[in-house]
Amino acid sequence: MKFNYDVNGNMKKPQIEIWDSVGLGIIIEYPTGILIANQTGGTTCLQSKVEGVFLPLANDYLEETKEFLSPEIQLSDYFKGKKYKGSGAINGIDLEDVQNMNEILSKSGLDQLIEIDVERLKESHEAWIHIKINDDKDFGLISGFDNYPLKGVLTWSNSD
Repeated sequence: MKFNYDVNGNMKKPQIEIWDSVGLGIIIEYPTGILIANQTGGTTCLQSKVEGVFLPLANDYLEETKEFLSPEIQLSDYFKGKKYKGSGAINGIDLEDVQNMNEILSKSGLDQLIEIDVERLKESHEAWIHIKINDDKDFGLISGFDNYPLKGVLTWSNSD
């Protein structure tokens, strides 16, 4: 077995890069030993990563019209819009952004599961929003986790 090491001799964690994936998802911060990475931050093209598990959410496809349905579309449009103009909100987001994103999440029924972490607004930016994941008993997507709310990241395809 071959291991990868960084310049300091520390063993590097395996990494899954999701920047070619399409749709909305959450990364549940969890000690898996695997980093989940995405290109984020609009035209800045940051390489954000966190250790955990990736779970796609609320992505659908209408066969009849060949239409992709996902909150990703509205979230991406929001960050490409007049406030940020694709800049990626790399200096953090604010409560106005939280309100707009909550409205988008509510339309997809995700507002009970996902809560934007207002204590981590400065660490959040386009396609990388720090969240709290509430008890999943009404959704049935995850189970066996303790200590809700869980920490996580809401992520989607970067608008660069």
